[in-house]
Amino acid sequence: MRKILSKPNNIPVIVAVFFVVTALLQALLQYAYGHGMSEAEKTAIVEGGNLRYMWIGATHMLSGYDHLAFVFGIVFFLSTFRDIVKYVTAFTLGHSVTLIYATFNAIQLNYFIIDAVIALSVCYIAFANIDGFRKYLHVNPPNMMLMIVGFGLIHGFGLSTRLQELPLSEDNLLLNIISFNVGIELGQIGALALMLLLIAAWRKSHVFQTVSLIANYGLILLGSWLFLMQMHGYEHTSNAAELVVRGEPFQKLSNAKVAANAGAVQHTQWKDIFSITIPARDDMEYKLYVLKGASFEYSWKTNGAELFFDFHGEPAGDTTGYFDSFKKSTDSQSSGSFTTTFEGTHGWYWKNNTRSPVTIELKTKGDYQHLDLEKALPQPQTDPARKSNRTVHDSIDSL
Repeated sequence: MRKILSKPNNIPVIVAVFFVVTALLQALLQYAYGHGMSEAEKTAIVEGGNLRYMWIGATHMLSGYDHLAFVFGIVFFLSTFRDIVKYVTAFTLGHSVTLIYATFNAIQLNYFIIDAVIALSVCYIAFANIDGFRKYLHVNPPNMMLMIVGFGLIHGFGLSTRLQELPLSEDNLLLNIISFNVGIELGQIGALALMLLLIAAWRKSHVFQTVSLIANYGLILLGSWLFLMQMHGYEHTSNAAELVVRGEPFQKLSNAKVAANAGAVQHTQWKDIFSITIPARDDMEYKLYVLKGASFEYSWKTNGAELFFDFHGEPAGDTTGYFDSFKKSTDSQSSGSFTTTFEGTHGWYWKNNTRSPVTIELKTKGDYQHLDLEKALPQPQTDPARKSNRTVHDSIDSL
C-alpha cells in the first residue's frame, strides 16, 4: 500500500530543487539533442556484436534520467520485496513489449511527443505519491498497476527510438533487439538497487516525510520542465517555419507550398543534383563547405519513405564537436534557402529506420564547395539546359 504524505512545509527547499533540476537539465538536453554517430562508433558497435548492444542498453538506461525518475517514483513508498517486484515487473513488461515490437517492425513515432508523454508519466507518478487525486481533485486515483503498464508501453517507444538510431543487422535483428533490451533491464536493476538502498537508509531518518514530499514535488517540476522542453522542440519541427539557432533569416517551403509550386521547382536551374542511397537501418551525411554570409538553395526528396533528418552546420576549425542544428524532423522531402552565419560545413544527416534502402535526390545551387570533390566520382550526366556546370553523383560512400 502506498502511503499518503502530509502537507508541504518547506517551500523554499522545493524552489531550490527546481533550480537544481533546471541546471542539470541544461547539460542533459545538450546530450539528448546530439545527432548521428561517427563511422568509428558504428563500426565498433557492429564488430562488438550483441554484447555491444547489451552494453549500450545498460548505459542508456543508467543515463536515461526520465526513465529513472519514473522508476524512482514507482518504488518511493514501496517497502516490501513483493510490491517492488510486482510494480517494477509491470513496468518492465510494458516497455519490453513496445521496445521489441516497434523496433522489429521499424515503427517510428514523433520522438518529441513520446518524450513529452514520458515526462508526463514522471509528473503522474509523483502526483499519485502525494495522493493528489484525493487531495486536489477529490476523486479516487486510477488503478496504479494498469497505469504503470500503460506508461511502460510509452517508455518502450522511447527506448525503441534510441535503438533504431544504431546500425542494426537485418540478419541478426531480433538478437540485436533482445540484447539491447537485456542491457536495459540490467541497467534498471543496477539503478533500482541503488535507489532502494538510499530510500531504505533515508526512511530511517525522522525527516523522511518532509524530504520525501519535497522530492516528489521535485519530480513534478522535473517532469513539467521536460514536457515543456519537448513540446518546444515539437512546435519548431512540426510547423512550416524553420528552427533557427542563430539570428540570420532562414526560409523553407512547407510541403503544401512545395506541391503548389511544383511547376516552378521543375524549371529551377539547379547547379548540382545528387542521388544518394541509404541502406536499410543505416544513416548518412552530405555536407557543403560554405563561407560566412554566403547563400545556397536546396531541395531533396526520397523515393517515398520518410527519413529522420537533421539539417545542421559546424564551424570551420572547431575541434569540440559543436554544431548548430537548424532543423530536425521526419519527412520524405524538404526544401528552402539558407544564409550562413559562420564559415564551415553545412548539410544533412539522414537516418533510414526502414527495412529497405531509400534513395534521396538532392538538388543544390549557390555559393559553396563540395567536400567530396577529391573523390573519384562518375562523370556528370549530360543536361542540355546546364551542361557546363551541373554534376550528378550516383552515390556517396562515406562522408
